[in-house]
Amino acid sequence: MKICILGAGKMGTWLTDALCLQHEVAIYDPEKARLRYIFNTQRFTQLEEIAEFAPELLINAVSLQYTLSAFEEVLPYLPQDCIISDIASVKTGLKEFYLKSGHRYVSTHPMFGPTFASLKDLSMHHAIIISQSDHMGKTFFKDFYSSLGLSIHEYTFIEHDETIAYSLSIPFSSSLVFAACMKPQKAPGTTFSKHMNIAKGLLSEEDHLLTEILFNPFTYEQVENIRHQLKHLLKLIDTKDTEGMHAFLAHVRENISE
Repeated sequence: MKICILGAGKMGTWLTDALCLQHEVAIYDPEKARLRYIFNTQRFTQLEEIAEFAPELLINAVSLQYTLSAFEEVLPYLPQDCIISDIASVKTGLKEFYLKSGHRYVSTHPMFGPTFASLKDLSMHHAIIISQSDHMGKTFFKDFYSSLGLSIHEYTFIEHDETIAYSLSIPFSSSLVFAACMKPQKAPGTTFSKHMNIAKGLLSEEDHLLTEILFNPFTYEQVENIRHQLKHLLKLIDTKDTEGMHAFLAHVRENISE
């Protein structure tokens, strides 16, 4: 298959590496310097080159803030039968865009990133494919993600954003609160050091990505639950309620054992 990838960022370059041996792959980025170390892949800096390449599948891997504008920019240069796709972590506005685009589409979300995942071994990670997507597009990504050992799940656009609000917003919010309370530690404990590494990894991501995930319409309820649990924990600490604390810890252990 002829595949064109938009954006030579972390995920875009990883996609070229993962796909170039089985497919004819091209990558587009207007910043020529970002294409310097990409191999076995055609490198484009002009939209007209995409038109000449005539891809069968376009994968939009630009930063989340530019996903829709990148689609709008490239659409006039695509064959009508080209399937368009995204890997965005928040799907707000994408369903509406796809329905008016005139193209078949497939929307997915590989739920890992170069910050934390070992891209050489993804067997413990997951990917979501949006169920409303085109059948051929879904088949391609199911085969691709399966070849990487990923566990695959199908959700609607809304179900995806609900899931992300739970699986990303809770740990993101918790890590941000942890980092917001930081002060220098000369002798950090093991747990502290692990939390610090997670916080540093999270904060290495671009601000817009973190903002969009936290501004997911379904995030507020999840963060409100964190506040509720913190309020309960604070009360237990304030009253030195040993029995209540033991009950709380038992409940928490039950949660993480499921």
